[in-house]
Amino acid sequence: MSALGGVLHATISSVRAGGDEPPVTIPRDPAREAARDELSKPAYHQDDQNWFIRALNKFWDWVDELFSAASGAAPGGTVGLLVILLAVVAVAAALWWRLGTPRRSPTSAAPLFDDRPRSAAEHRAAAAAHAAQGHWNQAVQERMRALVRALEERALLDPRPGRTADEAAAEASRPLPQHADRLRAAARDFDDIAYGGRPATPETYERLSALDTEVEQTTPTLTSPAGAPR
Repeated sequence: MSALGGVLHATISSVRAGGDEPPVTIPRDPAREAARDELSKPAYHQDDQNWFIRALNKFWDWVDELFSAASGAAPGGTVGLLVILLAVVAVAAALWWRLGTPRRSPTSAAPLFDDRPRSAAEHRAAAAAHAAQGHWNQAVQERMRALVRALEERALLDPRPGRTADEAAAEASRPLPQHADRLRAAARDFDDIAYGGRPATPETYERLSALDTEVEQTTPTLTSPAGAPR
């Protein structure tokens, strides 16, 4: 028999016996401890909900209170609140449709080449392999690297570790002024694809490949140190 059951049994037996003997009692603190021990037994908690269900119920109670408070403050009560929520959803949908998915800003300060130097021919071969598999992001990046490496191999650009696509386009525009706009556009495409999260397309790759081929066949405009044409 448990402690609490024993106490209750002794008290009831004393009352039933009657007579002049006082009922059996125990001090308050031991009685409280005995009751706590008795009620902590698993048999009393078999039907209790687990902690997740209790937390979920509290959360939905909080949502219900919040919704009730908002509906009381909104003009027209619950109907007015629903109208406001629908208007907010409509505005958000219109902005998403107009602006599209947010994109990260490209980090144009990132270097164009990795640590392992490769020739222009190697970059072009890698670009062609990626294009054959439909990996347009990698294909565009490798073709841009091929274009810049070819300019370095022709001594139109000084080999410089850490050069960015924007810097390469700006420097290459001096000996190749007829391609300046397309070089800057190619650099923007490279940054947007490599660092801005924009997916490349076959058209992007074809434009860059055509530019690389044309630049390879173009006679550069050489200038003297003073800036005058030779």
